[in-house]
Amino acid sequence: MEEFHKVRRLPPYVFEQVNRLKASARSRGADIIDLGMGNPDLPTPKAIVDKLCEVVRDPRTHRYSSSRGIPGLRRAQANYYARRFGVKLNPDTQVVATLGSKEGFANMAQAITAPGDVILCPNPTYPIHAFGFIMSGGVIRSLQVEPDDGFIPAVERGIRHSIPKPLALILNYPSNPTALVASLDFYKDVVAFAKKNDIIILSDLAYSEIYFDGNPPPSVLQVPGAMDVCVEFTSMSKTFSMPGWRMGFAVGNERLIAALTRVKSYLDYGAFTPIQVAAAHALNGDGADIAEVREVYHKRRDVMVDSFGRAGWTIPAPAASMFAWAPIPEQFRQLGSLEFSKLLIEHADVAVAPGIGFGEHGDDFVRLALVENEHRIRQAARNIKRFLASTAKQPNNVVPLSARR
Repeated sequence: MEEFHKVRRLPPYVFEQVNRLKASARSRGADIIDLGMGNPDLPTPKAIVDKLCEVVRDPRTHRYSSSRGIPGLRRAQANYYARRFGVKLNPDTQVVATLGSKEGFANMAQAITAPGDVILCPNPTYPIHAFGFIMSGGVIRSLQVEPDDGFIPAVERGIRHSIPKPLALILNYPSNPTALVASLDFYKDVVAFAKKNDIIILSDLAYSEIYFDGNPPPSVLQVPGAMDVCVEFTSMSKTFSMPGWRMGFAVGNERLIAALTRVKSYLDYGAFTPIQVAAAHALNGDGADIAEVREVYHKRRDVMVDSFGRAGWTIPAPAASMFAWAPIPEQFRQLGSLEFSKLLIEHADVAVAPGIGFGEHGDDFVRLALVENEHRIRQAARNIKRFLASTAKQPNNVVPLSARR
């Protein structure tokens, strides 16, 4: 039977190949250290869980909730933006709760995309940034860019060579997967460019609170006039270790927020009310929980960079996010990121995310998630050290099993 149209537009899910290999290894008894999926292992702070338990006992909260988010939650998010970024938001017209930032991006794509609309999207990037629009009938023009002086010229080329003119530009800093961080000056240039060229900016700020070395990443909405063209997406998954709770937000331009809100009203009834109340409680807190989570990731980052470096694999220290974007060791680079990821599972009992899963320009890298404790990260480094030593002696033994069949 022929594939459905939207399914045909999606490539094979690269990460599933790694997941199958990982599951097979575990079924044979292997102790796989999983640095692949960005799935936080830290428990949600007790005060947030306690608030959920308190509210869930009230049967009135068991009914349908509000798709756009209960008023107290939207106010809490507006207050967070005011404290953290100095950005004033109207909680009634400029804030909508989403079922995580991934759902928010996908539904925004549904709301604003006409068939054939062109979207300017970084490559590599988090898959939903591109495929949310592809599934909505859009066309992606990839930009191999960093948040530096080369960004605007690359976007200019993208506009010049796109028909029709691009509808929107996607930003994601701190970036998943590259961990790159943007400056406020960078955002000022991008906002000015977007306003001049009548382009929407969609900014993914999911890792705004996971930063190191004392430099909090800015929001694009801090730029005067950004509200005219921007919507920004945030998530509580990493900030408060709440990934399974599925709670995020879109904030910014009223017209875009209204479009997203309308689409969502047809598709969902919002998160379970007790989850929304607990999320508001978290946002209204004093920030101690956020600082504790940040410090855990900071320590893990330092352990990974140090131990992997001593094992023979140099890992650039990320300035933010819960990921390291690691160049594949030179002797394996010709294999590509997927085959190298398979090798690590088969010969080092370590799982990573192949860079090709984030776009073709990521194929010389793998993404390492800081989702195992420091002891396990050191164990991964020891496994990799043995693997690298064995391949130096017997290079013909490093062909992945999948390639031998």
